[in-house]
Amino acid sequence: MPTADSNIYWESFKTFFKIGMFTLGGGYAMIPLIEEEVVNRHRWVTKEEMLDLIAIAQSCPGVFAINISIFIGYKLRKTQGAIMTALGTALPSFLIILAIAIFFQQFKDNKVIAAMFKGIRPAVVALIAVPTFNLARRAQLNLFTIWIPLVSALAIWLLGVSPIGIIILAGIGGYLYGKIGNQ
Repeated sequence: MPTADSNIYWESFKTFFKIGMFTLGGGYAMIPLIEEEVVNRHRWVTKEEMLDLIAIAQSCPGVFAINISIFIGYKLRKTQGAIMTALGTALPSFLIILAIAIFFQQFKDNKVIAAMFKGIRPAVVALIAVPTFNLARRAQLNLFTIWIPLVSALAIWLLGVSPIGIIILAGIGGYLYGKIGNQ
């Protein structure tokens, strides 16, 4: 008979495997699925914790979706939970990429496959846009703070400013704002 601990390991692995298997477009495209599963369905984290996890995962080196899965797994069952959720997230991509690498030469010039990928691209944009708008709403952006993500995005896109520099400046700015705001 399985124990509650082994059940949560298997459940968290399956959940993140499903997220990894059915999400195209990378980490940001996974946010709606992760939120649906871990916040709404399983209630492993709250909406506020999810917002914090997204900010932390984005600020840490590594793959965004795996970072989030590690944080959630760690919250559930420390190191072993983090290993299970990270494996669940990474394994589908690994298997799909391995299959593509093995069979790529056979279908790289297939017009049907190329057309399918062209059709998937706009959907991926939407999958990235939705969590961006949700994050903005939950971050409680207003007329005084909306300029921060806009200027940051434009600086990265138009001026080629490093996202690392933006993160460091935002962290310093947040720290200074907190210091000044608490006085």
